[in-house]
Amino acid sequence: MKNFIVFFLSFFILKSFGQNRIDVPKAFEKTIPPKAWSVDWDKLHSSENEFQVFITDEKLEVLKYKESKICEIKTLDGKFVGINLVEWGGKLLFVPSESEKKSFTVKDGDIKFIFSYKDKIYFIEGISAMHNSPGALYELDTSGSTISYKKILDFDDVPQAFTIYQDKIFVVGHKNFYIINDLKKEMIFENTFWRSLDPNSIAVFNNKNVFVGMRGGIAKLDLTKKVLTFYKNN
Repeated sequence: MKNFIVFFLSFFILKSFGQNRIDVPKAFEKTIPPKAWSVDWDKLHSSENEFQVFITDEKLEVLKYKESKICEIKTLDGKFVGINLVEWGGKLLFVPSESEKKSFTVKDGDIKFIFSYKDKIYFIEGISAMHNSPGALYELDTSGSTISYKKILDFDDVPQAFTIYQDKIFVVGHKNFYIINDLKKEMIFENTFWRSLDPNSIAVFNNKNVFVGMRGGIAKLDLTKKVLTFYKNN
């Protein structure tokens, strides 16, 4: 019995340690985050390499980013399609599953993401960072004879990527990082170095290991200590 307890505790400690230590691919070197508009920052800004972060088999995976202008989510009656054309405009469409019914526009605007959260459908709107226009989170209402929406909250900068972890919505913006809990927004990082480095993805292992993909490298965020680490592509 004693040996079993020792084994269990050892396994728990090793597993906990492993969760707090996520291996970053060797192609990325830990470095001090550059100050926005500095020479080192400008090198990242002019880089043609944008990196996207994923979690595959509980490991961090980093790939070249492939941009998509369309997002969608299916419902029982059809699907919502979001189009993001930046300064050329965009829209949120509903496409009925019945072919004889026509598609229609629910809302004009650049739709970045559509997702299901706690049995409801939400979408995030945002405009190009060059216009300095913040975005917003909306909730869709499909319960009636017509489709409607309402604004839940505004962002202080343009939303660039999002993910959901433990019923919380994580959003990386043009220069800020947010956590939305019970539809209430908290800004965790403000005016970060990644402004204009086009952050594009978030991978969350736990509150100590949150990764953001962007132009020129990836960032690691420790939300418990509010510490930001940058890994530059070699």
